[in-house]
Amino acid sequence: MPQLPKLSSDTILAPMAGVTDVAFRVLCRRSGAGLTCTEMISANALARSNQATLKLINLAEEEKPRVIQLFGQNTDCLIKSAQFIEQNNLCEIIDLNFGCPAEKIIRQGAGSALLERPNKIKEIIEAVTKAVKIPVTCKLRLGIRTSNINILKVAKICEEAGASMLTIHARTQNQGYTGTADWSWIKKVKEAAKIPVCGNGDVRTVEDYVRMKKETGCDYVMIGRGAIGNPYLFKQISDYNKTGKYSERTKSQQMEDFFAYLKLAKRYKVDFQYIRFQAMAFTKGLPDSAQLRLKLSKVKNIKEIERVIVQKDL
Repeated sequence: MPQLPKLSSDTILAPMAGVTDVAFRVLCRRSGAGLTCTEMISANALARSNQATLKLINLAEEEKPRVIQLFGQNTDCLIKSAQFIEQNNLCEIIDLNFGCPAEKIIRQGAGSALLERPNKIKEIIEAVTKAVKIPVTCKLRLGIRTSNINILKVAKICEEAGASMLTIHARTQNQGYTGTADWSWIKKVKEAAKIPVCGNGDVRTVEDYVRMKKETGCDYVMIGRGAIGNPYLFKQISDYNKTGKYSERTKSQQMEDFFAYLKLAKRYKVDFQYIRFQAMAFTKGLPDSAQLRLKLSKVKNIKEIERVIVQKDL
């Protein structure tokens, strides 16, 4: 199986629908993330050359090695999508999603629904890894419910089928994003696997990152919700790894990061719905932020966002 390219750091930005637009990903890379990934792309839609889906595949050279995450349960569509991606040189790594707990994804038999069909996961990975030469990685959850955790079995199947890395979100499908991630399963997968393992779930601070590495022995740490509105977390982790210390994010740094995002969003022509979401996320925690975000929820264009935020007395 192909090896993952060498990464500049061991932190990875999680793919998040409606969040990880190209400008946000580039900002996270500049802040210290070793890898970023598109939001989930429907293999069924991509195989049909759906224009809205093609528009979601907006990657930047600065992100290299670039990652596109596919979801679906139709093996032929996954093969066709993977080959399209490779033939058009769109990215250097393909990630397969077997972990999404969203109801609309589960209803399609995709995402974490496939955890109940380990043989189907095997079929998909074997087919996709044979169809392309670039590394194929997998994003997994622990199982459907706490009473039926099958991550060790599924992880072994993924590795034997040709996956180059396993990312383990240490929650079950039924947990969604509630409760606490059980990192002990990441450790068990890491001890059993011969390929790199990435830990995911409940990493919101430098201390969480350090603790996950120490407790699980994982090779990489994926950060999702902890990075929303806070790409500075990647810089804090990077600084800590280099010097043993890091600085707290100030309110002025928070705004500096947002305007850096805004500049990138204009450059990459990011859809306004993403920009408005990011404006609300980046201003969380500021004085009177609830009132500020209420105003931002009603803006209709970038100029209005700039007007609302610039008027804010920081």
